Amino acid sequence: MQYRRLGKSSLIVSAMGLGCMGMSQSYGTPDDQESTATIHHAIDRGITFLDTADMYGGGINEELVGRAIAKRRHEVILATKFGNMRGPDGRFLGVNGRPEYVQAACEASLQRLKISTIDLYYLHRVDPTVPIEETVGAMGRLIDQGKVRYLGLSEAGAQTIRRAHATHAITALQSEYSLWTRDPEEEVLGVCRELGIGFVPYSPLGRGILTGQVKSTDFGPKDFRRMLPRFQGDNFQKNLKLVSFIEKMAAEKKCTPAQLALAWVLSRGEDIVPIPGTKRRAYLDQNLAALDISFTPEELRRIDEVAPRGVAVGARYPEEYMSRLGI
Repeated sequence: MQYRRLGKSSLIVSAMGLGCMGMSQSYGTPDDQESTATIHHAIDRGITFLDTADMYGGGINEELVGRAIAKRRHEVILATKFGNMRGPDGRFLGVNGRPEYVQAACEASLQRLKISTIDLYYLHRVDPTVPIEETVGAMGRLIDQGKVRYLGLSEAGAQTIRRAHATHAITALQSEYSLWTRDPEEEVLGVCRELGIGFVPYSPLGRGILTGQVKSTDFGPKDFRRMLPRFQGDNFQKNLKLVSFIEKMAAEKKCTPAQLALAWVLSRGEDIVPIPGTKRRAYLDQNLAALDISFTPEELRRIDEVAPRGVAVGARYPEEYMSRLGI
């Protein structure tokens, strides 16, 4: 396994992490037995970086991860997130960054995970009604209490990142980043590098489309992609053109489209640690093979020509979700 340092911090993690969200929601039917086996297999393969959040499955995902690592806590760097609130029925209730909620959310996550300290604690979305200094100040107090080791933000804008980092050192920023979502390159990635903040891309496989396995939008009734503009109507058909190029180039390099897409993200810098999600051991092994793939300057030029910023057709999320990004 290769390892990378998150920014200028002392936190060193496997060069590829494991996103655990899909084990409990958004993509198909959960399978706790296989998901647990996948987490164990990830650790066996050298993956040390696991990612979850309190909203995934309404807390169920944290409980699953907590059970899976119960006897192997010392082998993993565990990241979780707070700020997105859900009701008992799973309905989204809003973003909460109030200091008192920071404390309560952390306590609840620790209980579900059955651990004493969270390694990396992210603010899942920025609360526009609360100054980021107040939220991050409260997160910093969790470090003083020994309940958290490092702080992170997710999908925050450049100025928010600067203000947050001035309040307390931010170790990592998590944002969507892939061959069809290169938005962070416009400003956020540069700010992270200026400040010494690691970058953690989620959905590096474009929610599955970059694997070449998604050829139709005949998803199950609970599949999150049914509501995403990029997977709807003409948008989806146009987005498949990028997939065709990835498939062709992958064939040339004798790898899978998913491996090529992951290798590209990994190639963007030693400060980048993608967290592709899977709940199956076979896919995990396939993803890890991307660590051995490199590109020539000519190959990277070809990729840039076909997959420039803004190449994807359609918004990343529905309008109400988009309003919560980049604050």
